[in-house]
Amino acid sequence: MSDLVLVLNSGSSSLKYQLVQPESGESRVAGLIGRIGEPEYPADHEAALVAAFEAIAAAGYDLAALGLRAVGHRVVHGGDQFYRPTLVTDEVEREIERLAELAPLHNPANLRGIRSARALLPGVPHVAVFDTAFFHGLPAAARTYAIDPAVAARYGIRRYGFHGTSHEYVAGQVPQLLDRDPATVNQIVLHLGNGASASAIAGGRPIDTSMGFTPLEGLVMGTRSGDLDPGILLHLDRAGMTAADLDALLNQHSGLRGMAGANDFRELSAMVEAGDSAAQLAYAVYLHRLRRYIGAYLIELGGADAITFTAGVGENSVAVRADALAGLDRFGIAVDPERNAAPARSARVISPAGAPVAVLVVPTDEELAIARAAAEVATGQPD
Repeated sequence: MSDLVLVLNSGSSSLKYQLVQPESGESRVAGLIGRIGEPEYPADHEAALVAAFEAIAAAGYDLAALGLRAVGHRVVHGGDQFYRPTLVTDEVEREIERLAELAPLHNPANLRGIRSARALLPGVPHVAVFDTAFFHGLPAAARTYAIDPAVAARYGIRRYGFHGTSHEYVAGQVPQLLDRDPATVNQIVLHLGNGASASAIAGGRPIDTSMGFTPLEGLVMGTRSGDLDPGILLHLDRAGMTAADLDALLNQHSGLRGMAGANDFRELSAMVEAGDSAAQLAYAVYLHRLRRYIGAYLIELGGADAITFTAGVGENSVAVRADALAGLDRFGIAVDPERNAAPARSARVISPAGAPVAVLVVPTDEELAIARAAAEVATGQPD
């Protein structure tokens, strides 16, 4: 039996994989297989897994003979019933399939990866780690929508929150970096990637987050709208748009891509620098929404000890970090220009020395968090 965990993140047409040693955090092998189902690419997720296994074997690890400790699977939506890492059984598979109505873009793909992996590695514990789990215990006022409670109960409508694995991992790193007791740290975590979300965390427990019933709510994202007046959907429905039209509009043709034609933040930034007016407006809207959430969470927390940027944009965009917190000196919040612009890739503080509120950049590591959760569940299983 090895001490390694295989982490799988199955998307609709992609498969990310990583072989991880949970205790040390060492990644032995990692890769991405894309364009699943297209000509000359893996026909399905099982074929993609076979290709991944071959790549891992070429790196010196025969998964069939290795005796994996566990396989950890990312699953986006856990509904009300899955709020901790869970050993996958046939019944758990059926529940994940049932929850596909709450996450139709994500859970079916996650499930295809799980079923393929269980077929190829039948003697290994498979553990599902849910994006919604960290936010399961949000306070009632933060998780409840102001609609008829009977309707909400009938259709499972509540604020679930997403990116929970990343928020939990990053929030756990901050007290260590500040040499503080986690119970004493109030923090705002900004997960800014193609998908983006914010969270308010008091003493290690989340009290609010920007994503809600689906990953559409909240911040402006690469292709998603974020917060929207629901009356707009009724208006577009009356104008003849179908549910499928609205789904495509809000999930694929909105956000930065919808406003400026580019959802890659590097491309958008170049367009902004070149004076493209659509890109400049998109960037301004993006920042306006982000700053609004930061302000709201400062009030909810009664002040923050730390504000942390993570994920692709949060970790790499010097401008976003500076602009998001510009002009907040009176609240003890500032970004040191030299620290912010330093090309370091490690976790670091970018606020001035002695600032009342620490501003940090902490690279997220969802794969490591999933590996550790899966190892913990597998350790508790009988031989």
